[in-house]
Amino acid sequence: MNPNELPNPDIFRHSTPVQIRFNDVDVLGHVNNTIYFTFYDTGKAHYFTAVRGEQVDWRKVDTVIANVNCAYIAPIYFGEDIEVLTTCLSVSEKSFRLLQMIREKNTGAVKSVCETVMVTFDAATQTAKPVPEDWRASLEKYEQKSFKKNHNPI
Repeated sequence: MNPNELPNPDIFRHSTPVQIRFNDVDVLGHVNNTIYFTFYDTGKAHYFTAVRGEQVDWRKVDTVIANVNCAYIAPIYFGEDIEVLTTCLSVSEKSFRLLQMIREKNTGAVKSVCETVMVTFDAATQTAKPVPEDWRASLEKYEQKSFKKNHNPI
């Protein structure tokens, strides 16, 4: 991703502070690239709780990650004040797309940007299912915008 084409932070309605642990830092002195995904997962978990307006029962799987793309913009160092910003970009028939950004909270310096396709999932049949209307309504209410139905197969 071109650092000159980063998403405007104003599009994000949700922010989650993330604590950097000493063991997140690798021998090069910055947060290891694999740890970024744990930060993004933490951001998603808090975002879903905010969107749903209730504590999510993580024992009941109803969404899974179908695709994730991460761009590393700048290293994260131990002691930085990091936050994960999250927004929903679109909702399709059986999936929704999330955009996330990791940035240094005090300076606004962008560290990474990630786009994830989440598929709504039926654990009993192990197949994708249509996005439930309550998920769509919760996402629209939280994001304060309409996600028109489209019939993208994913």
